[in-house]
Amino acid sequence: MPEQRIRKQIHLAAHFPGVNHHTVWTDPESGSQIDFDSFVHLARTAERGLFDFFFLAEGLRLREHLGRVHDLDVVGRPDTFTVLNALAAVTTHLGLAGTINTTYNEPFELAKQFASLDHLSGGRAAWNAVTSSDAFTGENFRRGGYLEHTKRYTRAAEVVDATRALWDSWPADALVVDRENGVFAQPAREVRFSSEQFEIEGEFVLPGSPQGYPVQIQAGDSDEGREFAAAKADVIFSAHGELEDGRRFYADVKDRLAKYGRSREDLKILPAAGFVLGDTPEEARANAQRIRRQQVSPQTAIAFLEQVWGRDLSAYDPDGPLPEIDPVENVNITRGRVRHAKDPRAIAEAWRAKSEAENLSIRELIIETTARPQFIGTPRQVAADIDRHVQTDASDGFVLVPHLTPAGFDEFVEKVVPELQDLGSFRTEYTGSTLRDHLGLRNPHHSTEGVRAS
Repeated sequence: MPEQRIRKQIHLAAHFPGVNHHTVWTDPESGSQIDFDSFVHLARTAERGLFDFFFLAEGLRLREHLGRVHDLDVVGRPDTFTVLNALAAVTTHLGLAGTINTTYNEPFELAKQFASLDHLSGGRAAWNAVTSSDAFTGENFRRGGYLEHTKRYTRAAEVVDATRALWDSWPADALVVDRENGVFAQPAREVRFSSEQFEIEGEFVLPGSPQGYPVQIQAGDSDEGREFAAAKADVIFSAHGELEDGRRFYADVKDRLAKYGRSREDLKILPAAGFVLGDTPEEARANAQRIRRQQVSPQTAIAFLEQVWGRDLSAYDPDGPLPEIDPVENVNITRGRVRHAKDPRAIAEAWRAKSEAENLSIRELIIETTARPQFIGTPRQVAADIDRHVQTDASDGFVLVPHLTPAGFDEFVEKVVPELQDLGSFRTEYTGSTLRDHLGLRNPHHSTEGVRAS
């Protein structure tokens, strides 16, 4: 008989919806992205669903489009560490992941903040390290847009290495209480770290945290970003959610691990994906169409078009055809947002061809071309589709992004999670206490320790 493959376990993370065109704020069920109750509701729902972690994105400046604050940036959001530390007090197992920029933060402060979160949560902290070379964002900081684009990953790697040097300065048995004399013995080493960006000499202020290092998440997709993930990351937050595209990305990144002395189990690949449910396949598809029209309003459709065309197109009808004029190069039309239109003329040509072939209006085109991968169907169909991606090595799971705040996961946890459990691909209880336990990752200070998620 052929050898039966062990069923892979699915890893799920809950993304707190933020200021982007996927979040629907006009829906009557939409809540606040500032009230702490919103964070509590979503986090507790994710924990009830036995998710691995709660994921919080971050923006360092309100985006501008054509010189005005983008209409989706209605308000800001409370500080990431404040929210995550508060959630640590109202959850017991759920991992707590925060997006923190390596360009505008210093290693010592980051090491202290993440070690604090890891201690206060009992080993549930994770750091999504992101980079920036955007001068517009940099205007909010002392050095402005000083960092060359080519050096963003150089600095990121040095920041991660420096924080780990600080965390490593305390051995596992460093904190000892001398009860007779009422003092602490603290055999921490002095840290000496030198790199192009940093010169650090001193002692770190906290003992080693429960996980050794907080779980390291990375989201870059360039070749440089993939190498950074293979060398440093525990989780890569991928944009490759479609099945075949996901398989190619999965194989590419996993194949890079060996050169850094790492196994394929040392890095989990979790693409972002949405989901839409219905009692029947037809109802699910109808719900998905309705939600997409909520996500891409007429104004949003024109704004997306303007980002590619590089000019004011407010005179055009969103329900009409694409402009006949050609795009112009204008990188500043939208500021504070990642710019994906690297070759505006090529994108415009592809959009024109698609629009003509399918007789699409501007809004219909944007609805189709800006959708993130999503699972659409009955709860059983969605569970089977998620499972297919994981079992065929298109991913190790997903960072799920609901379209509503804060109740967007309620139906998924109630209906889809039991289906995943029936398939034998998802835990029925937490079997460990730390986020590394949930993800099946080694403690970096115990090279022979290898927990596997269940």
